Amino acid sequence: MRRMAFVVLAIGVGCLAGFLLASNPRTVFGQGGAVSVAAIPSQVGGQDTFGPYDIDKNWPANISTLPGNDAWTWGAGQGIYAENPNRIFLLFRGELPNIKRPAAKLIPDFGPSLIFPIGRLPWRDATISSLPGAGGTGQDPDDGPKLWMEGKGVVGVDAKWEHCLTIVDAKGNITETFPQYDHLFKRPHFVTINPYDAEKHIWIVDDHMHAIYVFTHDMKELVQTIGTPTVHGADGTHFNRPTFLSWLPDSTLYVADGYNGTRVAKFDKTGKFLMDWGMKGTPPNDKRPSYFNNVHGIAVDPVTKHLFVNDRGNHRVQVFDDMGKYLYEWSMGTEPSDIHLLYIGADRMLWAYDRGTSRMLKYDLQGHFLYSWGTWGDFPGGFWGVHGFSVDQDGNFYTAEVDNGRAQKFIPRPGANPAYLISPPIYSAWK
Repeated sequence: MRRMAFVVLAIGVGCLAGFLLASNPRTVFGQGGAVSVAAIPSQVGGQDTFGPYDIDKNWPANISTLPGNDAWTWGAGQGIYAENPNRIFLLFRGELPNIKRPAAKLIPDFGPSLIFPIGRLPWRDATISSLPGAGGTGQDPDDGPKLWMEGKGVVGVDAKWEHCLTIVDAKGNITETFPQYDHLFKRPHFVTINPYDAEKHIWIVDDHMHAIYVFTHDMKELVQTIGTPTVHGADGTHFNRPTFLSWLPDSTLYVADGYNGTRVAKFDKTGKFLMDWGMKGTPPNDKRPSYFNNVHGIAVDPVTKHLFVNDRGNHRVQVFDDMGKYLYEWSMGTEPSDIHLLYIGADRMLWAYDRGTSRMLKYDLQGHFLYSWGTWGDFPGGFWGVHGFSVDQDGNFYTAEVDNGRAQKFIPRPGANPAYLISPPIYSAWK
C-alpha cells in the first residue's frame, strides 16, 4: 500500500514538473541537458529576431494608396488599437512626403568624413519631421508648431495634418477615414476601448490639447470631452499633457498626466473627477515614492486593483493601490532605458516597450524580469520608437512607431511557446 502511494505521488510530481517546464520560458529540449530559451524550442538555426512572431510585411496599406494621396505617407505613429482582427485603429500625427530613401553622400557642412544616410540605418525620424514636432517633456504645446516651422518646415510641403485617425482590416486595407475630426487634434497620443464598456466607446487622448475625447463605437459622434481643450492645469477639469489611461472592472478611470503634469488622476465611470496624487520630482535622481518625472504609461491589474505607473524619467514602475497608496516599485534599467508604455493582458503579466533598447520586455507583477525580444531598424519587423501596441483575440500583435512612422502586424509563429506571446487583453463586457 505504501509502495502504491509512493508510485502515485511520483507520477503526480512528474506531471506537475512537466506542466511547469512546458509553461516556463526556459523549456528543456535536446540531448545532453541543453536548455532552450528559443520561442520555438524545437527549431534548428535562426535567432528569434522577431521573438515568437512572424511579420506581415504587407500590412497595412500605406496611406499613399488613398486616391489623390500618392505623394504622402504616414507621419509619426502614435497609437494603435485592435478592437478585433478585422478592425484596427491607427493614430498618426498627420502625414509626411512619400519619398524614397536618398542616395548616400558626403555632408561636409557637418564635418569631414561624414556621410548620410548610413548603410541600412533609418534615415528619417518621423517624430521630429511630423507636425507639431517632437514635443518632449517641458515643452509648451503652443511652441510645437512654431519650433517646427523655425526649423524651416512648410505645412503642405514638409508635412500636412490629415488622416490622423484611420481604420484598417485584417489584410491592411484602409476601410474608414475621419477627416472631420482632424481639427480636434494637435498631438493625438493614445487610442483605446474600455474593455468593461458594452457600448465600446472609442477613447482618444491628445496631449497637446490637454483633453480626452470619447466617441461612439461607429465614430459618428463625439459624446464626451474630459479636460478643457487647449487649457492646461492640474485639477478635475484640466490636464497638463496627458498620455495614457486605464480602467478598473467597474470602469473607474485612471489617467497618466503626463508629460508636463506629475500626477495620476482618478475619475468615476461617468467621468466625474474623484482624486489625484503625485508630485514633481527633481531630475535626475529624485526617486521618492509618489514623485514623478514624466508620467508616461499606466496599467491596471483587475484582480488586485493595483496601478502600475510608468515613471519614465526615473526609469521605474511605481505601484499603487486604487486609492493612490504607494506599495512598491522596480527599475526598468538605467540608461539607455526609456520605457514608453505599460500593458497588462488577460494573463496578468506586464509588458513594456523600451525605446532605448528597442525591445519588448516582460515582467511579472512583482517586477521579476522574464523575457525580452526585438531589434532596432526600419526594416519589416524591426523597431524604432514603438509608442503604442495592441493584441487582438487571435493573438496578433500590432505596433505603432513614432520614429519609423508606421504600423506593423506580427503573427504568432506556429509552435511558439505561449509564455513568450503577449497575451490578448481582458474582454469583460464584449468580445
